[in-house]
Amino acid sequence: MTRLKTAKGRTASSTRWLERQLNDPYVKRAKVDGYRSRAAYKLLELDEKFGLLRGVQAVVDLGITPGGWSQVVRRKAPRAAVAGIDLLPTEPIDGVTILQMDFMDDAAPAMLREALGGVEPDLIMSDMAANTVGHAQTDHLRTMGLVETGLEFAVEMLKPGGTFIAKVLAGGADHGLVAELKRHFKTVKHAKPPASRKGSSEWYVIAQGFKGRGDQG
Repeated sequence: MTRLKTAKGRTASSTRWLERQLNDPYVKRAKVDGYRSRAAYKLLELDEKFGLLRGVQAVVDLGITPGGWSQVVRRKAPRAAVAGIDLLPTEPIDGVTILQMDFMDDAAPAMLREALGGVEPDLIMSDMAANTVGHAQTDHLRTMGLVETGLEFAVEMLKPGGTFIAKVLAGGADHGLVAELKRHFKTVKHAKPPASRKGSSEWYVIAQGFKGRGDQG
């Protein structure tokens, strides 16, 4: 195991983070495989379990930065149109249209639809998490708010039969959100892919079979 000496100006917590990165097999694999982040393997593992990328034609990546998930889509579904959106700048990815703006901006859905060639996406994916403050309940509420907003966006954008996947925290989506997801999708499941660190509180909610905007019951 690689250990670092605590350098001047580096806190103990940042030293622990660097050690974890240096010893993380997924970080090493990402470098070898050419992925921008270890998060790519979370999507690969979720795809293996749920068939998320099978036959997809148009994909929206909410909170695309740094781009690992869109890289996976490009490799697994090279014919799919892919559009990503993020407040932060993102290095270009071949075959992906990237918008630097808030996905909650009123203009975002139309701009993303245009980026996809005018078609409705059949997969909307979000690896976003709200900035944490270290207070578990507050962090949970903020992340759930982000998921709820992502769901509203998905309901507005998705093609009937489509899929919405989003990061949630330990315990998964709360009862109200699960009920709302079930109103719009045929199946709603939670999963923690092996690439999620054991100590991490993150899970993913996978909602498949979008019922369409006129068929929620």
